[in-house]
Order: sequence, then structure tokens, then C-alpha cells
Amino acid sequence: MLAGVQVEHDRGLAGHSDGDAPLHALIDAMFAAAGLEDIGEHYPDTDPKWTDASGAALLSEAVTELAQMGWAVSNCDVTIVTEAPQLGKHKPQMRERVADLLGLDTSAVAVKAKTAEGMGPIGAGEGLAAFAVVLLEELEI
Repeated sequence: MLAGVQVEHDRGLAGHSDGDAPLHALIDAMFAAAGLEDIGEHYPDTDPKWTDASGAALLSEAVTELAQMGWAVSNCDVTIVTEAPQLGKHKPQMRERVADLLGLDTSAVAVKAKTAEGMGPIGAGEGLAAFAVVLLEELEI
């Protein structure tokens, strides 16, 4: 799973949940923008409640938690760095999925894919990295 989309590849990501690194990065960015601790503090891998949880379910939990604090995501930018699989054809679906999960128009969501140009562990196909930035807006409560 990458950004809430099933991407076929001969390798997968290991994780306590579904390992959806882009959604996890997005959750971390949301929490950071609200001045909160990271995803591991909110959904620890020591809590069986989160075993095999989907990134989409965790993101929904985070959206609810922020809304209860008076915040909503206004827009976001997600970048995935991986040598393979190539993600170009998946980006529109990822963008739509993230927008849907956040309750946003797709115009408020960017999903980018980059490679490591063969350098380091990512370039060697040993993993991937995901980065996210969000803008929060205060809800009228």
C-alpha cells in the first residue's frame, strides 16, 4: 500500500500496520503542524489495537483527533522516494485517495514520486522514503 493505493510489486513494506509509509508521513506532518507527538506516540506498535491497521484507518483516526482539537487539513504535499516500482501511473489514484481520506478537493493535494538515482539504500531497492507537508486551518467550533 502506498498512499492508500495497492501498488503491485514483487517486494512489499514491512511494518506493524500495513506499512503505508506515505500515509504515515502524512499523519506525522499533521501531528507536527498541530504541535503533537509523532505517529508512534499516538498509535504505538506495542498496542495490539493497531496491529495490521491500514494507513487509511490511522489517517482517519488522526483526522478525527485533530478535528476534536479544532484543526483540519487545508492542503498537503506528499513525496515518495523509491527506485521501484515506478509510481507515475499511480499518482492520480493516490492523489484522489488522499483527498478522499482528508475530505479535500484533489486541487488541495499533491503527490510526487522521485527516485534516488541509484544512490544509497533507496537507490539499491532496499526501501523507500516518504515525506509530507500539511497546512492546517482552524475549524469554527
